[in-house]
Amino acid sequence: MPQSAYIHIPFCRRRCYYCDFPITPIGDRALPENSPMIAEYTDRLLQEIRYFSPLNPPGAGGAPLLNPASSLKTLFFGGGTPSLLPTDQIDRILRTLETHYGFAPDIEISMEIDPGTFDLPRLRAWKALGINRYSLGIQSIHDLHLETLGRSHRHTDNLHAIEHLHAADLSNFSLDLISGIPGLTFEQWDSSLTWAIGTDATHLSTYDLTIEPGTVFGKQHDKGQLKNLPPEETTAQMYRHASKRLTAAGYPHYEISNHAKPGYESQHNLTYWRTQPFYGFGMGATSFLNDHRLNRPRTRDTYYLWLRTLSPSTSAHPTPPPNPSYLLSPSSPNDRLLETLMMGLRLQEGIALSDLNAKYSPTLITQVLNILHRYQKQGWTKISPDRIRLTCPEGFLFSNIILIALFQALDIEP
Repeated sequence: MPQSAYIHIPFCRRRCYYCDFPITPIGDRALPENSPMIAEYTDRLLQEIRYFSPLNPPGAGGAPLLNPASSLKTLFFGGGTPSLLPTDQIDRILRTLETHYGFAPDIEISMEIDPGTFDLPRLRAWKALGINRYSLGIQSIHDLHLETLGRSHRHTDNLHAIEHLHAADLSNFSLDLISGIPGLTFEQWDSSLTWAIGTDATHLSTYDLTIEPGTVFGKQHDKGQLKNLPPEETTAQMYRHASKRLTAAGYPHYEISNHAKPGYESQHNLTYWRTQPFYGFGMGATSFLNDHRLNRPRTRDTYYLWLRTLSPSTSAHPTPPPNPSYLLSPSSPNDRLLETLMMGLRLQEGIALSDLNAKYSPTLITQVLNILHRYQKQGWTKISPDRIRLTCPEGFLFSNIILIALFQALDIEP
């Protein structure tokens, strides 16, 4: 039974130039507290949450029977910008989840927050609701690069956000930083790392800028208008440098894009990387239940139309309703194995061979090992009698090359 849930809050002030997420921009001057559009979304989201409840249905006037073994251990509010959601609506979502799914006593409740979208009273209110981990979208400490990315905040907002987190005694927070921004120099990247370390965050995520089709950057790139992108050699050096600096500062490199102080790894994201089941609720979210994936529609209108197909039955629904438009099921052991490899090899801990041997045929495992052995000479992979892994940082840096080889060996189109 899944013990993790993701909640998608799609609203943003604006769409960043690199973003291809399912979001709804509401404008810089919008007041979320007074938005009928946001209130309606919360109502529809709660409908979905109640529908997929795994607990025994309530009797006449009764409450669901909570099963501690299936209670949620992690919960993640992502988006979008969840920090734009009014506090009373966050409270409604939390209470509905606790009623219909149960919360473990030590549940990790994370929320993505953006600088400039909250103040100290708002943080204290979230803390009172039980939100105990925060992911802060800094992206850069340089105003020019924030403007280049299309972000709505500036470094002054970053500074205030950190002040508020410390003032609210919320020590468990993560920072996101982006490398590879047009015009970003190695020295500026190093200064961002220095500043991030100085905030005493418990977790740091570093991402190389990806140019996605259909985004502002994607369209500019297609027209040859996206200038000053750092060359691949420079971004590779930025990656190596971040790994070295952050590890030396007490943030081990535990996943391709993530560093954390010991004991502060993202428990929710580990669910994904270890291919464990999870619930996903909201526009564009994905669930993974009983080896089936259910992708929700990516716009509000189509999401609301899809919700109308859900029966109002009071029965529990451990598996998604059969909707061929959105239900995706792994078609072969090769598919399931590749997903396990794609996710598990992102972790420095790698994948236990005993787990693979328990699920897949010796022929498939031999094919995988043959490919990984090929890259041991470059120092990109490490194979022991009980575990396979990519090396850090070189194996992580060249993981796409290794994964493409695995796709080809297992006869799957990458």
